[in-house]
Amino acid sequence: MPASGGATGVYAVSPVIEWEDVVVKPLPSKAPGYRVLLVEDDTGDAFLVRELLAEVDPLVELTVEESVDAVVRSGGLPRFDCVLLDLNLPGTTGIEGLRALLRADSRAAVCVLTGLDDEHLGTVAVAAGAQDYLVKGKADGEVLLRAIRYAVERRRAEASLLRLREEQLAAAESARLERGLLPSPLLAGSAVRARSYYRSGRTRAVIGGDFFDAVLGPSGTVHAIVGDVCGHGPDEAALGALLRVSWRALVLAGVDEPQLLPKLQQVLVSERHDRSLFTTACTVALRADSTDDGRVHGLVRLAGHPPPLVLGHTPITVEPPVGLPLGISPTTTWEAAAVTLDPGWAMLLHTDGLIEGRGTEPHELLWTEGLIDVLAAERETDLDRLPARLVERAQQLNGGTLLDDVAILLLSSDAAPSDAPPVDFTGIDTSPVGLAVTAGQRR
Repeated sequence: MPASGGATGVYAVSPVIEWEDVVVKPLPSKAPGYRVLLVEDDTGDAFLVRELLAEVDPLVELTVEESVDAVVRSGGLPRFDCVLLDLNLPGTTGIEGLRALLRADSRAAVCVLTGLDDEHLGTVAVAAGAQDYLVKGKADGEVLLRAIRYAVERRRAEASLLRLREEQLAAAESARLERGLLPSPLLAGSAVRARSYYRSGRTRAVIGGDFFDAVLGPSGTVHAIVGDVCGHGPDEAALGALLRVSWRALVLAGVDEPQLLPKLQQVLVSERHDRSLFTTACTVALRADSTDDGRVHGLVRLAGHPPPLVLGHTPITVEPPVGLPLGISPTTTWEAAAVTLDPGWAMLLHTDGLIEGRGTEPHELLWTEGLIDVLAAERETDLDRLPARLVERAQQLNGGTLLDDVAILLLSSDAAPSDAPPVDFTGIDTSPVGLAVTAGQRR
């Protein structure tokens, strides 16, 4: 299987809010039971409006208030579907009353109904938030009812668009946060390259309970982990991110390799919100041969997790005795299996979401045996494309999207230029003056 250069990538599915997710009620043929508030101080005009509406739809419930101040003080605006507002009222002039109503309830559907036949005032009123501008004496019952109906439906559509926008912003913010929890392997200075694929099984989520990471430890050993917190909710996703970060901290702190899983189990037990939660994991520790012949020696440990596969003409599994998942027993141990990797090696770690779909045989899941067949068929696939290609093949066999989280970590010996050794700041004066002198010396 040939290897190629290119930047390490994490494939992830971002949440998308579709128009179909927002339900907009259809426009009714009539306005059954609309609750309408008329703000009008002229009793004759109020009587006329009541009669006009009663003629076209007796189900309209009309309530009359004589001033905007009375409406605002009552706090009852949300009870009404629509407000008919006269602009010539005690205590208000022009569109002041309209603005006062919308300040009290920005969602109110307000139609101006006034005796002022002023086109400019109508434009100003609509610009200020009115749904329509009607002139007394020119609006009969049908016109009034149509204006009420359209005002209500426009407000409903506006509210739906607002909810859609809020959901989109919330989803985007969640996606940014979750993408920030996805790891960037710390392998600079090593001869190991990492490629990864991640997809959450949760709808509209970027990160799930699966996690992975790869880190160059202080002793020169490359450590890698793939894990799976049981469950699929946001709590499990948060716990998975916590475990990954904790494992990375343990590696960077120089904790001995045999102690990594026991220490990680302590973190899990102390942080899980449910005592029944457990986590499966596969860890790998890789160190170059001291003879510098290109071979790499590794240790693999399994805590209830699928085994990694060494790629080649016929992929093979590395299968130490499988220990219990983390969080089951405080006294459990995880034995290691030693593996020697020849020059040009590549090793695939994955979670069970990749192999729990349908396989090539009827009524059989893919499992590791089926994944080996898929890998053999994809032996010519470029390593950069292989993780995403494996998911694609698994979905084809499954007949649809895989339902569980999927995490894939592909390690290989072809370190990229971006994996250059980190800058060594030992002995360098990091004060502003010292850095300036150092920069001048380099020039």
